[in-house]
Formats: sequence, C-alpha cells, structure tokens
Amino acid sequence: MKKILITGKNSYVGMNLEKWLGNHSDRYSIDSISLRNESWKEKDFSEYDVVSHVAGIAHIKETKKNADLYYKVNRDLAFEVAQKAKNAGVKQFVFLSSMSVYGIDSGMIDANSRLNPKSHYGKSKMQAEEMIKPLNDEKFNVAILRPPMIYGKGCKGNYPRLANLALKVPIFPEINNKRSMIYIDNLSEFVKVLIDDCNSGMFFPQNSEYVSTSEMVRTIAEVHGKKVLMTRLFNPFLRLLKTRTLNKVFGDLIYEKRMSEYKKEYNVNKFIESIQLTENMECSD
Repeated sequence: MKKILITGKNSYVGMNLEKWLGNHSDRYSIDSISLRNESWKEKDFSEYDVVSHVAGIAHIKETKKNADLYYKVNRDLAFEVAQKAKNAGVKQFVFLSSMSVYGIDSGMIDANSRLNPKSHYGKSKMQAEEMIKPLNDEKFNVAILRPPMIYGKGCKGNYPRLANLALKVPIFPEINNKRSMIYIDNLSEFVKVLIDDCNSGMFFPQNSEYVSTSEMVRTIAEVHGKKVLMTRLFNPFLRLLKTRTLNKVFGDLIYEKRMSEYKKEYNVNKFIESIQLTENMECSD
C-alpha cells in the first residue's frame, strides 16, 4: 500500500484527487493538508511514499497588489514543499503546473514549443518548475504536469462561465475550433497511474478528444434539455474583431496529441460523458 500526502486540501484538484484515490482504499492510504498557515512545516513527511502538490493560487484577477502572492505561493511554497519531501526520503513528488507556462492564447503546442508565460500565474508556475526539476534523482522522482483547462463539477474558471452562457443564449456562433481540455476524473486517473509507476518527467495529460467551444455549448444545453441554435452568420464579424477574449473563446489552443500519450490509458470518460457528469447532480457520485 502506498502512502500519499496531498497538499492543497481544500483545492478543487486536491479534493477530487483525494476522492478518486479513496476509491482504491486497499491500494492507497491518503492524507491531505492545507498550506494556508505554517503548521504544515511540523508535519512529518517521512511516512509518505508520494507527495502530490496541487496547492496554488489561480482564478483570481491579477493586479499589482497581488502579484507577489503568485510567486510566494506558486513558486516559493512549492519549492519548499518539494525540498521538505526530498529531505524526508519521499520517493516521488508530483507537481501540478499548467499549460499557461507557454504564454499563448492560440495555436498548437508541441515538444519544441518554447516557454514564454505572460501572466504572473504562468511565470510563477514556470519558475517553480525550474527550481523543482533539479531535485530529481535516482531516489526522488519528480513528475511535473502541465494540464490544459481542467473542468468538472464545481470547477472554477472559464467552464462555469461558458455553462452559464449555454443555458441563457438561444443562438451561438458555430465555429469549428479545437481546444485541449481535461476532465477532472481523467486528470485524477493520470495522477494515479503516475503514482503506480513512481514515474518522473514532464507530462501533458489531456482528454482523448479535442473540443470546440460551439460543441461544448451545444452539449451543455442538451444535457439540460435545452436547444441552442448554431449559426455561422456572426463568423465574419468575429474574424474581423480578433480580440484577445474572442481568441480565447473561439481560437485553437491544443497540445499535439503524441505529447499526451502514456503507456496506460487514463481517459476514463469521453467528452460527452464528462459533460453529463459535470452538469447532472445525479451523475456526480
């Protein structure tokens, strides 16, 4: 049985990962802690095989006043936890980074894509990676994950805004863009298989299917018994506007699929199933 410590007890990913691994109580013993105060420093890490660090600052508007907070939490705190884990003899450290380290709003990311984060969130995650990677050795396996947009029941960020829109608008632009995303259970399963293998390296988990924004809006509406009329009438105007916000909604942003392949299957839910599970209370357990 592997003993796992999850940092970020009250985070979205942390709570879902604990629940997912908890379904295999015969294989994993799981504890989770919050890093919001200094008490975690007194925690004995030596009893754990794995530390999965998912704590972080995200989904808050970036300002000059809160810029330092991103680096204190996403970079400095992550490195401090990783160091403590290594010094305690933990075998594996799993760090949740982000696609944001590439700093692009549209395009395809492949193995040769350079890091160029634009936001404090992306910069702090990139700098954390740079500090944590050198800790990897034959006794301490460092696994860094750069997932795209994470969604699922109770998530924050762009998905709930899009879902809210899907239930209100009668008409929506039909644009066949492609987005890399990952459903929370698929991400949790990926972490599980990494833990099983005690693997190290850089990983880019994503759903097996790319998703178009129009398809997501239509699917969300259908799950709720509503119908949204898809039209291409607005497409010429949207192409002319080309604002950053519109690009984030309707542009392409994908990982090249080979980057996300793993020797074990981790996509436990297809796209339509993931929307049903996200939107329907009765499907969430």
